[in-house]
Amino acid sequence: MDPIICEAAELEVEAYPLLDELTSKISTLNLERVRRLKSRLVALTRRVQKVRDEIEQLMDDDGDMAEMYLSEKKSRMECDQSMMGFRSNDGLSVSAPVSPVSSPPESRRLEKSLSMARSRHESTKSSESATESIEELEMLLEAYFVLIDSTLNKLTSLKEYIDDTEDFINIQLDNVRNQLIQFELLLTTATFVVAIFGVVTGIFGMNFAIPFFDDPGAFKWVLIITGVCGIIIFCAFVWFFKYRRLMPL
Repeated sequence: MDPIICEAAELEVEAYPLLDELTSKISTLNLERVRRLKSRLVALTRRVQKVRDEIEQLMDDDGDMAEMYLSEKKSRMECDQSMMGFRSNDGLSVSAPVSPVSSPPESRRLEKSLSMARSRHESTKSSESATESIEELEMLLEAYFVLIDSTLNKLTSLKEYIDDTEDFINIQLDNVRNQLIQFELLLTTATFVVAIFGVVTGIFGMNFAIPFFDDPGAFKWVLIITGVCGIIIFCAFVWFFKYRRLMPL
């Protein structure tokens, strides 16, 4: 039982700094270390829970606790062996030749009543000693039960802290993912606006005669008008994203 408690204390000391480091710096190495830590935590929690259930079941059964008191059990076995030896000796004495002078019936009855009273007294003393032994063992088991229950509560709190850390990391990753999606959306919109200039360039590259192309300042006005239209289109897209709450602008 002590190695389990020591292992739980070591795991608790190792876990909290590692989880704090993971919240500040999310990396593959830290995630792998937390994964191994969680596997150890789950296995240790099952062991502690099993020990706790066994102690609780043992405390509810007085017969099992009486069987665990080995010194009392050993003394009973020695007493039974001595009684068996006494009976065997008594049987030998009975099988021996009987003297002509037999003991009177009153003395036999008196010895029988004395032996019955002695056996009742011994059984009463043994039951009282067994009750005291069970009470002592129950107090000892209660102390271990409190210790194991406290260890189980610490492991449960550690598991909840790991779950909270995982939720926090998932929220951070979702936030980064949303920022990337927003940047991609702005980049796609800017690419669409720049593509308008490509369309205008393609039009001016056509091999057909237009009187407007003969003016030297025509291309400048075309670029100005195209740039203004592109800015208006880009602003319209941004306003639409803001209106539909696609971007926190």
